[in-house]
Formats: sequence, C-alpha cells, structure tokens
Amino acid sequence: MAVSANRLELLQIADAVAREKSIDREIVISAMAEAIQKAARSRYGQETNIKVEIDPKTGDIRLHRLLEVVEEVEDYTVQISLELARDDSPEIQIGEFVSEQLPPMEFGRIAAQSAKQVIVQKVREAERDQQYDEFKDRIGEVINGTVKRVEYGNVVVDLGRGEAIIRRDETIPRENFRYGDRVRAFIYDVRREQRGPQIFLSRTHPEFMAKLFTMEVPEIYDGVIEIKSVARDAGSRAKIAVISNDASIDPVGACVGMRGSRVQAVVGELQGEKIDIIPWSPDAASFIVNALQPAEVAKVVLDEEAERIDVVVPDDQLSLAIGRRGQNVRLASQLTGWDIDIMTEQEESERRQAEFAQNTAKFVEALNVDEMVAQLLASEGFSSVEEVAYVDMLEIASIEGFDDETAEELQARAREFLEKQESALDNERKALGVSDDLREIEGITTSMMVALGKDEIKTMEDFAGCAADDLTGWNERKDGETTHFDGSLESFKLSRIDAENMVMAARLKVGWVTPEDLAPPVEETPEGEEGSEDAGETASEKAGEAASETASENESEKESGEDASVSTSSDTAPTEPETVKSEAVNKDEG
Repeated sequence: MAVSANRLELLQIADAVAREKSIDREIVISAMAEAIQKAARSRYGQETNIKVEIDPKTGDIRLHRLLEVVEEVEDYTVQISLELARDDSPEIQIGEFVSEQLPPMEFGRIAAQSAKQVIVQKVREAERDQQYDEFKDRIGEVINGTVKRVEYGNVVVDLGRGEAIIRRDETIPRENFRYGDRVRAFIYDVRREQRGPQIFLSRTHPEFMAKLFTMEVPEIYDGVIEIKSVARDAGSRAKIAVISNDASIDPVGACVGMRGSRVQAVVGELQGEKIDIIPWSPDAASFIVNALQPAEVAKVVLDEEAERIDVVVPDDQLSLAIGRRGQNVRLASQLTGWDIDIMTEQEESERRQAEFAQNTAKFVEALNVDEMVAQLLASEGFSSVEEVAYVDMLEIASIEGFDDETAEELQARAREFLEKQESALDNERKALGVSDDLREIEGITTSMMVALGKDEIKTMEDFAGCAADDLTGWNERKDGETTHFDGSLESFKLSRIDAENMVMAARLKVGWVTPEDLAPPVEETPEGEEGSEDAGETASEKAGEAASETASENESEKESGEDASVSTSSDTAPTEPETVKSEAVNKDEG
C-alpha cells in the first residue's frame, strides 16, 4: 500500500506543479524520470545506460539497462555480443539495443536530494522557456505591471507571469517609483539570458507615446488617423505627426479631443510632457514648416540628394525656431528625417552674396570671360563648371544677352577646362602611386583618387581596409569636448551609405567577402543556456521529495503615476513660405 500511495502522490504532485507553474504535465513527469535516472546511475555506475519510464496513468516506475549489440564487446556495462543478444531476440541486429529490467532500488539521502534538485531545475527551465515564448511575440506592446523593487534607479516590474525591468535611462527624468506603484510601459526587447528571459521595458521610447495615443484615440485604433512619426525629448517635449485618411476628420482635433481630454490623458501618463501635434504632409517643405511651429518660416531651400534643408526665419523668430538648447529644431529634424539648418534672413542674404561672388570668380578663371558674363551665369543658378559644360545648350542660350554661338563657345571652354583639370589630376594621381584599379569602384573620381593618395590609400586592398568613418570623418568625445577628425573624402560631401557601398565593393573585388556574405541575414532564434539555481519553490520542491519517496521510504522532506501644457498646430500654416528646390542648374536666384 505504501508503494501504491507514493505512486499516486507522484502523479498528484506532477499535476500540482503543472498547474502552479502553468507548464505541461508531461514536462514535469519527464523531469521526475530524469531525476530517478540520475540517482540510479549513482548506484549502478555513471557509465551505465539507464532508461526510466513513468506510467502517466498509474505512476508505475520501471528501470531498464540498455546494452548496445556489437560484434565484439569492449565494455560489458554498455555492450552485449550479438550471439548473446540473439538468445532472447533471434532477429536483433548490430547497432540495436537490448533492454534489461532492473530491480526497484532505494535512494539514500544524498541521492534523494540530488533527484529533487534535478526536478526543480528542469521545472524552472520549462517555466523560463514558457515565459520567453509568451513575451517574445509581444515586443511593441504596452503592458501594465506593479513595481516590485527599485535597484540603483532600475525599476523591476512584476507582470504577474514574470518580471521585467525598466532601466534608469528608459525612465522619464524626475520620475520616482515606489514599491506597489502601478506602472505602464512599452516592451521594446525580450532576450534569453543565463539567468532567464529578460523583458526590457521603456517609458521614453517614441513608440510608447504612439501606443498611448492609439489607446486614447479611437480613430487611430480604427486606422482612420495614422501616426506617421514621433520625436521625443522624454519628460520635456515631444512632437507627433498625424494624417487623416478621411477628409472629413481633422487629425489634430481628433487627437486633442473635447477640451483636450484625449491628449491630456497621454500627457498625464508622461508626467506633464508637452506635446505638439503636427499635421503630416507629403510635401517635405510644408511638413518641415509645420514641424518648426510655433516659429514662423519665411523660406526653405531643399537639397533632396543630401536630405538637407536650409530654413530662413525672420530675425525675431530665430530663438523660437531653434528652441531652448536647440530642442525645437532637434525634434523637428527627428520628426521629419531631414537635417535642418536655421538661419536669419540677414545671414541667408550674406551667404548668398558670398556664394555669388565665389561662383563669379570661379567662372572668370575657368572660362576666361569677363566679370559680367560670369555674373550672368551665377545669377541663373549655375554653381560649377561641370553644369556649364554638360547642361543643355538651350538653357545657356536662353539667358538674356546670350545666343546660340555664345552658349556653344562657353560650353567648349568649360569642357576644355575640365579636360585640362582631369589631365592634371590624373598626372598627380600617378605621381602619388594610386592604382588604376580604384577606377573600377562606382562613384570614385580622379579627384577622389588624388585625395586618397594623399592619405596613403593607394591600392584596392588599402581602400578595402578602410571603414566608412575613414572616408566621411568622425567625432570623438573626450573630457567633455568633441573633436572632429576629417575623412579622406569628406570634402566631396560623400554620404555614409555611399562610403559603405564603395568599401564593400572594394572588398568584393579583393575577395575578402562574397556576394553570399552580403545577402540579408536569416533570422535565427536567440540561443542561450539558462544557468542552474539551487532554490526550490513550493510544488516543485514537493515534486522532488515525492520522486525520492517513491524509490525509497527511508526519508521524506517537505518544504514546502503637474498640470499638462499642450500645444497643437493648425492644419494651415500662417504664411506659405517660399520653397526653393536645389536642382542641377536652377537652384535659386542670385
């Protein structure tokens, strides 16, 4: 009766552990079998191949020793000859296993304790796996939890089915949490780590604000209003760009709500963070003008290739456009994805005059013309000799005071100048010892090769060994001061992406990488082994004791959340600014 009672208790404990930890009952029974197997090996020898079976219905435990069938026996503890094996199983073949049933055994204290630890560890590993599987697909969600403890500014949050952490840099400045406080945060990462799955939360992530608006504004949840982008200076100010897919619904008004009720709910959750709600526009200039509000913009000049914009504001609007410590223009840049330069009308006028004088002097020298002709070219938007040489001749002939003959002569002089310049650069390149192979890299010009040669980058291997920063320049911060280091090709205004593509093309040519290496990576499930922990918990500890009691009746152990300030932008800009797009020839008027 005692044995059958233990068997019944074994299954009851397995059921209790499975319910308490919310894991599969089969996992618990498998852990018990592994614990008994470990204890059995301590008696029959670690080298012995022992198999343990637990009947999930009756709780019966059967121990078997497995012997591999071989031609010639080398180790009698794990092998058996074919001749002996065929005495019981005439059709058995080499490589198969013979199973010998072992008699029931009794565990000592050490073996029972070891079995209990195995069960606790296996149950905990299963619990961790389930926790990871539950939260790995919830990245990007907003979750509620309770503050469990605060460690050096990091907030540990109890989610009910696990713990998460809000690191100090992911909390809103001047935000204090105490034990038991309710907290709402954004899941931005879930990782497997040695001590178990780690769930990382954030209250400063831009998507946290977007999710809060989705929860407060039904039109966003239904997809009628779309959040295009969010920029945050957590705890201080934020900008959010929205657009309506229904012309009858005002996206800004819907997000503000009746008497500001909707946006106030979001501001309250973010500890009084000021929010500018911006109407999104497909036109970059209009969008940037909206993003810089409340400052008024007089003029914008777009450089689409470099994704850069110069914004001209009245003198009395400069400080408002830049914002305190550059906050307004920084958030506008993050929101729009453009690099924004703010200048006053006077500064813009002085810069244009300086560029006009520089371009005029360039044309006088390169084209051998008088100052009046050079000024006419510069005033029409020509900024380089290349533009004069290769633009459609009719564009030059259409300039007032010019004709077809004049345009043809100017283009001929421009091309002759460029040929001489190219020849001089090529001779300099050869004198520096720069290899002709570098021409094979798309985007490399002779003038770039000269610049590379001056920096001792002369062969394809030299270029392949460069990093993008070596070409475009980089910044280093030391002792509170930032130092800029020039790149070899920085004067050519090379983008970082173009520099990376050039370097990678060189590495392909020298054979350091293959096209397969550059293929998009295949996503893999994060790997990691969880470490063992000695501590047991309630039902899992009882499971270990029940397993040891089943094998031996010698021992049994029982351990058993300030007023919010909101600013919104109207759908219409107060004054439509003048927009100038940088093109090959006509950029702006001189």
